[in-house]
Amino acid sequence: MNVNQTTKHIEKNHFYFYCEIPRSFRHLSFYIFDRDVFRRDSSIGKVAVKKEDLQKYHGKDHWFPLQPVCADSEVQVCVHTITFTFSHLADAFIQRHLQMMTTEAIKTNKRAMICKCCDKVDLWNASNLKFGDEFLGEVRVPLKVLGQSGVHDAWYFLQPRDNGNKSVKADELGSLRLNIVYTEDHVFPTEHYNPLRDLLLQSAHIEPVSASAAHILGEVCREKQEAAVPLVRLFLHYGKIVPFLSAIAHAEISRTQDPNTIFRGNSLTSKCIDETMKLAGMHYLRVTLKPIIDEICTDHKPCEIDPVKLKESENLDANRENLRQYVDRIFNVITSSGVSCPTVMGDIFFSLRESAASRFEVDPDVRYTAVSSFIFLRFFAPAILSPNLFQLRPHHPDPHTSRTLTLISKTIQTLGSLAKSKSANFKESYMAAFYDYFNEQKYADAVKNVSAYHIYIYIYIPVVLVLENEFMIKRAQGRNRFGLKNFKSRWFRLTNHEFTYHKTKGEGALCSIPIENILAVERLEEESFKMKNMFQVIQPERALYIQANNCVEARDWIDILTKVSQCNRKRLSTYHPSAFLNGHWLCCKLSADSAPGCTPCTGGLPANIQLDVDGDRETERIYSLYSTYMAKLVKMQEACGSKSVYDGPEQEEYSTFVIDDPQETYKTLRLVISAVQTLEQQHMQYKRDKFRKTKYGSQ
Repeated sequence: MNVNQTTKHIEKNHFYFYCEIPRSFRHLSFYIFDRDVFRRDSSIGKVAVKKEDLQKYHGKDHWFPLQPVCADSEVQVCVHTITFTFSHLADAFIQRHLQMMTTEAIKTNKRAMICKCCDKVDLWNASNLKFGDEFLGEVRVPLKVLGQSGVHDAWYFLQPRDNGNKSVKADELGSLRLNIVYTEDHVFPTEHYNPLRDLLLQSAHIEPVSASAAHILGEVCREKQEAAVPLVRLFLHYGKIVPFLSAIAHAEISRTQDPNTIFRGNSLTSKCIDETMKLAGMHYLRVTLKPIIDEICTDHKPCEIDPVKLKESENLDANRENLRQYVDRIFNVITSSGVSCPTVMGDIFFSLRESAASRFEVDPDVRYTAVSSFIFLRFFAPAILSPNLFQLRPHHPDPHTSRTLTLISKTIQTLGSLAKSKSANFKESYMAAFYDYFNEQKYADAVKNVSAYHIYIYIYIPVVLVLENEFMIKRAQGRNRFGLKNFKSRWFRLTNHEFTYHKTKGEGALCSIPIENILAVERLEEESFKMKNMFQVIQPERALYIQANNCVEARDWIDILTKVSQCNRKRLSTYHPSAFLNGHWLCCKLSADSAPGCTPCTGGLPANIQLDVDGDRETERIYSLYSTYMAKLVKMQEACGSKSVYDGPEQEEYSTFVIDDPQETYKTLRLVISAVQTLEQQHMQYKRDKFRKTKYGSQ
């Protein structure tokens, strides 16, 4: 979105919005507001695009003139049934009888004004207040629609008044550049999508993954983002996002020749991981960045370090110090935020690390940069730069604050890149000079640690990192009966290698639990021992029951122990929420102490992701993309035939496709095209049925 105005200065900004709109809308409207020094909004103008015109502008940049905003043009999107009856009188006068049938008529008092000299009908909301009646809209009905019966019954949309926009010339308000991508989906019952959905969800297990239905979608779409959005939402909904992203990331890394270029392009992998972080990491961003971003937007401290842009009243050294403090604080909250990182993101980062490390064994830093490029460059830095797009701020920051956030974001990106010569990354000399503040080994070490911390694989770090330690109450392991003497105070210590407890601080460990032996960490119901703030660390043979000092500490210990053991291969999917006492589990009453858990383990995907995603809707969206790019699917089939038959140099027109296995890719394409054609026939039948039932009006 780009704004150009001649009468007032508006800073040029570009915004990206993705939203869903009701099916019954009439116009898609964009409003431009001006905010004064008192932070009050006044309307400048609007652009209203008719529903039937959206396809005309689909996927193209276009300048729209701003129209004035006035009450007579703000017609609500209401549809009414109108019945006209014509009766011929002796004096050739035509009387029009109007019946308004609306759901709103029950709630409000409405009246209609019928023009006797033309085919126009105004609808007003009758008001008892002194301000007068409220105009709701008007309808024009051509007389030629009347048949021999003299009766016309149809649906019409209310329109704005003819004289609503005569006071201001459109060219005086400026213009707005929009690139609108509009899609309309008709979602069928779930059984219609089973063949296509099954093909997509099997993608992670297809060898090679480039022959899978999901990867093929990314190959044929004009923009990778088109494919990434519905694919990520579909795989998240069915809990298969991690194996899918792991498969396509491993394939991309295998094709990468230079470790410095891993995930630097706009590939399907990078777009899908970006989209996953947006969905799964929004709360993570809020708890990590929002407090400091709010402070920056409120305080308005001067942070300009470009001598050319410096104001006369500002001091360059003072500004550098303000900016340095902000960067330091944000860097510190990021590097200490691993415990808040969602599980799904941690699992993805682990997979990236493993694939990068095995592909580039001679580069010791690649296992860190593969992860930090997403954490710093593609997750935190964009959120710092545009906090309003990540729901950290309600509005786009003012120019002064936006400049401060830009400088911070640039520095954070460079800190996270682990480049050999970081000062050379800056085109501006003042940025290179400012970065000297951070050109220390401790910052590089922190980035490496946070890259490992976010993936929770502490055992691969050779040094011992103490993550948590504290006195808590433990129950003796393996005891089958309740007894107060079984509960004792112990000093607990968690490192990146093991979880231990000691009689006192500094003494040798009484018990050591390797991180890889932690199968689950869950709360323990209070009824087990009539004690609050208890949790359990479940091991292969038994569970360790612990009482924290308060509910906050209990939650913190559960979080960090869960995170550190999240990638263990044998972690449990179910557990017992109560203890095993007196020969049975208190929760499910089973008598075998080795009985499988009766309750699903917590963790995994956040509940809101699963609730907010409609799997059928996303499959329909993917079907629409396949249908749009059917010609490319056919060309890809031809490319598979060319490669498998001749097995020679591929033709230039087919070189845009990644085809590792022509035969497997061809099989998948045949199944995809068949599923798409079946859905296409069902859509055509739906449209034919709708056409037969439609009564003609303004629709």
